[in-house]
Amino acid sequence: MPVVTEEQKQQFKEEGYFILESAISEQHIELLRGECQAFIDKANAKMDAEGTDHLGLNHRNSRYFVSNCFRDQPSLREFLFSDLMAEVCQATLGDDVYLFWEQYVVKGAEAGKEFSWHQDSGYVGYPEHKPYLTCWCALDDMSEANGTVHLLPFSRSGIRTWVQHIRDEASGDKIGYFGSDPGIPIIAPAGSIAVFSSYNFHSSGTNTTDKMRRVYLAQYSCEPMTSADSSKLWGNAEPFLLAGESAVGQAPPEPPFAAS
Repeated sequence: MPVVTEEQKQQFKEEGYFILESAISEQHIELLRGECQAFIDKANAKMDAEGTDHLGLNHRNSRYFVSNCFRDQPSLREFLFSDLMAEVCQATLGDDVYLFWEQYVVKGAEAGKEFSWHQDSGYVGYPEHKPYLTCWCALDDMSEANGTVHLLPFSRSGIRTWVQHIRDEASGDKIGYFGSDPGIPIIAPAGSIAVFSSYNFHSSGTNTTDKMRRVYLAQYSCEPMTSADSSKLWGNAEPFLLAGESAVGQAPPEPPFAAS
């Protein structure tokens, strides 16, 4: 049976998102959880070296964004290029899919910091790119209490394109939505995936529980994401599917890149 239904495909086209509850296998949940703490420790070590408790989007014991973990721990590729992710990507992006980015997003117990309203595309920094896909993979049960993500459907934000974001100097966040709509909170068990477009606005609250709130973020694109002048890659561009067939293991494209 397909994991992604026709109704979910239609919802993605119309609203930019859908939710897959309890979709990740126990084996892959344990894999993703097992690597998480090691990358938190690396982030803390980097802050130690800089003599600070705040580096980029990372805030010690409060909020962590640790990216490109699959390069340090290749076992994560087992999930990133799994049959589940292939189906999700093909249902949303089409027959050509590249791994663009991945990262752990962790909120510390009792001090997990909120994250401001933004589009993931807002962090790319220029409008000339096609929307990519975010798979927000819950490694813990998600609730309002532990700071789950809130999503704004396209019909409620009224926006389906990239918008300019403003950086908050205190937090390091980029902010692109200043309205009052609270969005739809993703209340779901561990192993669920919130699948949404990089044009969807989303935010998250604080973690007030006594446990960490862990998410693994896998992001995919329908073409290599490049710099504004198309001279270099923006992030990764590891082939996943080409013409609907597995391209795992093929070399990423190299410059010069064709302008989009």
